Order: sequence, then C-alpha cells, then structure tokens
Amino acid sequence: GAEQTKQGWMAPAVKVYGWAVSPFVARPLLCLEEAGVEYELVSMSRAAGDHRQPDFLARNPFGQVPVLEDGDLTIFESRAVARHVLRNHKPELLGSGSPESAAMVDVWLEVEAHQHQTPAGTIVMQCILTPFLGCKRDQAAIDENAAKLTKLFDVYEARLSASRYLAGDSLSLADLSHFPLMRYFMDTEYASLVEERPHVKAWWEELKVRPAAKRVTEFMPPNFGFGKTAEK
Repeated sequence: GAEQTKQGWMAPAVKVYGWAVSPFVARPLLCLEEAGVEYELVSMSRAAGDHRQPDFLARNPFGQVPVLEDGDLTIFESRAVARHVLRNHKPELLGSGSPESAAMVDVWLEVEAHQHQTPAGTIVMQCILTPFLGCKRDQAAIDENAAKLTKLFDVYEARLSASRYLAGDSLSLADLSHFPLMRYFMDTEYASLVEERPHVKAWWEELKVRPAAKRVTEFMPPNFGFGKTAEK
C-alpha cells in the first residue's frame, strides 16, 4: 500500500532529500513553508555518505543536497527547487504580477547568489565550522570577505531605504533566499554589518520572525548543532 505519515494521511507528494541544517536544503523548505505545501523531509546522513550512494546519485549525479521529488519530477539545485515550488504554489513571490516585477526578483536573486552567498558563506565557514573542526580560522579570508559584505550591505541599505524589500514593495524569493545563510551569519561577530545599517537590520528582523522562517529555524540549531556534538 501507499506509504502513510504518522497522522495516518497519505504521504505528501513532495519529498525533499537532505539535511535541513544545510542552508541549501533550508532554502526550498522555507519556500514550501511559505506556500503552505505539505512535504516530507527524507532524512539523510552526510557523515554516513548517504549523498554518495547510488540511489541518491540517480536523483542528483552531482551528489549534492537538496533534491526535490514532486510526483514524477526530480530536480536539484536549491534556487531552482525554490523557484519550482513558488511557480506552482505561490507565484507572487516570483513577481508574477508583471514582467517588470519578475525581472526585479530575478535581479536581486542573482545578487544573492553571486554577491552575497560567497562572502557570507566564507565568514560562516571560518567563524563557525573551522573552529569546530579543530582548525585555525583564516582571518585574512574573513577580512577580505567582510570588506565585500560591507560594500554589499551599503548597496542593500540604499535599496531598502527606497523600497521595503529588495525587489520592490512586496516580499519575494529574492528576500527569502538570503534567510538560510543569514540565519548562521547573524550568529557570528560580523552580524554588526547588518545591525549597523537600520534598513538592512529592519529587513532582517522582519524576515526572521515570519512563521515559515521560524519553522525552518527549528531545523537549524545555532552553530549547526556542533556544540551539542562536541559535548557528547
């Protein structure tokens, strides 16, 4: 028979494979939560190498999470998965009202992917992951990327002083896509780069208290949960 969830309902048609602590997995989870879509998070173990197993590589030949199964469709790459979810269930978050709105969402989503992810991710890696792994953090790399983020957040401050959200006056995927990595970035000492800029700070404060963001944050313990691991 068909698989059933604990509640006795049929299993959701949408399955997400990965570990939710990952910002890349959290991105589509956030979109599913925002859209109110039932989904099953198929738990996997990075340590056990589940992402290198043949059955997973059949879903994503690159061996990376997340993978989303939606009926007969199997897709990967977190922003592509996020777009698919919203295209089907909440297209207004993609700026579906007009070509102009959609274009602005695309612009700022590209900024997030190409200007924000690498410097913010480097700082999270160096400040949170590297110490846990017993390595010395690379302060030169941190300083270089903090300088990039300083310039980027100056651009965001100007943008957000002119519009409530990055793509305009309505929330969009361009905003939401920042959340998973920022959730960890704001636990580092470089959170001051956000807190010193009133419009960026207000934008972040609004993002993090959204009900969907709160639900996804439950999967994302501070410091990736490494503190608890270290205590065991």
